[in-house]
Amino acid sequence: MLNAENLRDAEQRRFAWRCRRGLLELDIVLQDFVSKQFDSLNMHELQAFDDLLALPDNEFWDLINSSKKIKKAELSDTTVANVMLEKLRSVRLNQNQEGE
Repeated sequence: MLNAENLRDAEQRRFAWRCRRGLLELDIVLQDFVSKQFDSLNMHELQAFDDLLALPDNEFWDLINSSKKIKKAELSDTTVANVMLEKLRSVRLNQNQEGE
């Protein structure tokens, strides 16, 4: 029987699979993000995250590593995508602080 919790778990597994990247640093940040913050994302944030995952690894990593904002019209909602970038940056910054 399908219920909302099963669907949410399936969606989380799908996102975790899509977060597996060729760029190790990006892979680590994305996997950590999904494991720690996925449950707190709303539908708009999930769509923006899905859009961000479509970016090439190097472009995505450059966005996470900088303070640049997304201005591309290809993403469905640049405002929410920029919010998602800030959340991803906070995961990366927390990882850096834990490693020190």
